[in-house]
Amino acid sequence: MSDFHGSASPGPAGRPTPTPLPRTRETALQRRLADLRGAGVPAKALDARALAALAANPGCRRRAILDGAGVDKAKLAGALGSPSAFGQSQFAFTRGNAFEAKVKADGGAELLRLVHERLDPRAEPPHRAHVPDLTADGPKGRAKRTRLALGAAVADGGWTLLDHPMLALDVAGSPAFLEPDAVVVHPDGSWTVVEIKSFPMLDGSADPAKVGAAARQAAVYVLALERVAAALATDGEDDGEGGEGEDGGVHGRVPAVRHRVLLVCPKDFSNLPTAAAVDVRKQRAVTARQLTRLTRLEDIADALPEGTCFAPDRPAGELVEAVERVPATYAPDCLAACELAFHCRDRSRADGAVATLGRSVRADLGGLATVEDVLSAAHGESGDPDDPAVAALRRAAALRAEALAGLPRIPAPAGAHATETTAGAHATETTAALQGVPACP
Repeated sequence: MSDFHGSASPGPAGRPTPTPLPRTRETALQRRLADLRGAGVPAKALDARALAALAANPGCRRRAILDGAGVDKAKLAGALGSPSAFGQSQFAFTRGNAFEAKVKADGGAELLRLVHERLDPRAEPPHRAHVPDLTADGPKGRAKRTRLALGAAVADGGWTLLDHPMLALDVAGSPAFLEPDAVVVHPDGSWTVVEIKSFPMLDGSADPAKVGAAARQAAVYVLALERVAAALATDGEDDGEGGEGEDGGVHGRVPAVRHRVLLVCPKDFSNLPTAAAVDVRKQRAVTARQLTRLTRLEDIADALPEGTCFAPDRPAGELVEAVERVPATYAPDCLAACELAFHCRDRSRADGAVATLGRSVRADLGGLATVEDVLSAAHGESGDPDDPAVAALRRAAALRAEALAGLPRIPAPAGAHATETTAGAHATETTAALQGVPACP
């Protein structure tokens, strides 16, 4: 292949000067994302918790581009005047690290015992386990080192503990690097994700909300491990000699990634570890489906004008304008999962969006996206009568009017303006219409 592309001017020795090779699309996208993040602003890594929250709201382009560009949304929210109100305290962070160190002490002996007891009691006990060194330069180097270690562990056939491996997962066309607490390779070659949490397990059960959040995180790791397993099998097929491939291939077979993960927590009110097996098949299926629905970052970035930047040191007015250029899909669930939720909620309320009332209400109302549209449809001023949502609203409004017709009217205070009374009635009717039940006067 020629080293020269297009026309080139002759060099000092009469030879053509080579034109630089064009940047790959991946390089161009990464540079574009860096421009959106701001010059000199370090990228914030996209962890499994953020990825699970992103997958739970795949229609939100705003979160997709901010997470993909590595923008620190907590700092951005503060610069916008709507600071985030959630996050892990330093005390909880320190306590969690201390508990994790205790669980992994002595080469992970206690952790492997729990894996054997809860997930694989028929296998040989893990008297000895290999703990490979996964250190490497940068996340890409660590991800490759993890992949090699997983392939070697499958070929070895014993117990192997990978402490904080690095996994790569494609998210909307951009790689995300994820770091689970641990991955255990069983003697049969299967892989198990281990999640270590500092919330207690009382009498064998834990807070369902916290367990659900941990399951969604673990499902992201399972998806990433499945990609690694498929890549290892492909490497083994390409090797052509029936043995382990150059990059850790395993005889052309896909290593099994277990869909039952191990959740390790403190037992009761002590600091002793206990564990439970959690089936994440449902969470894995939902996350995989939602990730495929994410709009590619390249498409979102291309729709933004040149000069758009989300650096938190920019003027507040400029930041607001930049953020509002990217459409958001707000729902009350965002308050527990996104640092920009308060900003998006204020904007959603100002626009009168029914999504502010919740996803279920938004889904029931179909194409009626604002409170104004809902009131208009309920009073028969707009909307298709054959639309089930419009018909239900009009029926609810009729029932409410019928119920109020038989009750005495409360006279308005002297001097009250007619528009104020009308506005109050409209507000009451809005609540009644959205709930679908008659309202009390």
